[in-house]
Amino acid sequence: MMQTRTSFAIFLPEMECFLRVGLSHLFYRVNVNAQEVAVKKTRWRTQVGKKSAKNRPIQFERVRIVIARTTGAAIRGILVALMVLTPALYLPVSSTNGTEIVVFLAILAFFLTFAEYNSAFPSFIEFRDAPPVNRLRFVGLMSMITFLTLVCKNAYAPSDLTAAIYALGLGVANVADFPYSPVRLIVLMLPDDASTSLIELVRISASVAYVAALVTIGSFVYAVKMRGWPTGNGAFNVWTNLPLFDPTKGGDVVTRLQRDGRLNISIGVLLPFVIPALIKLLTDYANPISLSNPQTLIWTMSAWAFLPASMIMRGIATLRIANLIVEKRRAYSTAESTQAA
Repeated sequence: MMQTRTSFAIFLPEMECFLRVGLSHLFYRVNVNAQEVAVKKTRWRTQVGKKSAKNRPIQFERVRIVIARTTGAAIRGILVALMVLTPALYLPVSSTNGTEIVVFLAILAFFLTFAEYNSAFPSFIEFRDAPPVNRLRFVGLMSMITFLTLVCKNAYAPSDLTAAIYALGLGVANVADFPYSPVRLIVLMLPDDASTSLIELVRISASVAYVAALVTIGSFVYAVKMRGWPTGNGAFNVWTNLPLFDPTKGGDVVTRLQRDGRLNISIGVLLPFVIPALIKLLTDYANPISLSNPQTLIWTMSAWAFLPASMIMRGIATLRIANLIVEKRRAYSTAESTQAA
């Protein structure tokens, strides 16, 4: 019994020492593990911070691009809507529902323009990312509508500005109205019982619209010949700027582009002569368009002059793109032959 008590008394201090050493080692390991976890968390946060700092300029650039695209699309939509509303804002409306129709068309034009330019994928508007094609088109059409509106307003509410524009249009008509000209064909299209004031107004409106179309075409030719369009704007994306053109369709791309360009130019040159003749022929079978309404006169003359000008500009642009492709092919073949030699 004494021996057992003595052994147990010796064992207790050893056991107490073992527990103290084991627990202290355990606490040490726990502290080491906690420090390692803290160090790993710190490293991870540092890496995440560096990555986020590297990606922050890219994110800002993406946000800037989205904001710029949306803002540009909204401004373009507002300008197109104002262009549609311009004749209705300055001239009287002939029908009771005319105001509602014009407002609806302006809202529709705004949404179509905004949706087209705000989207990253093109739908039907050509040369969207190849300025200044569409800008020249808009400026030309807006100039036609504005000048014709002021000319027509001179008959309802004359002022110093409208009188000056009317005198300017009269001078343009004296130059553009000559035998066998498109303006003379427009005048001959009018019915025999048309009044003298209507004939003079149509003559001035047709002359102003046709000269504005010629100036628009000349401006684009200057941009192509002198400014080197479209090479000055970077690489030309055929898919974005020609969404209705399928390069994978049968035939050589250059041949198809040249054919389309020549066809567009030919049709654009002939349309101002063909449209009045067709309308004159159709008057025997249907009621002709009444140009006595000023808004009808403005939109008819604008469409008669703008559509051919737009086709001619498209033809010039298409031929220019075809020439660029030919130059690229020639440079590539020359480089290959140089490397082979």
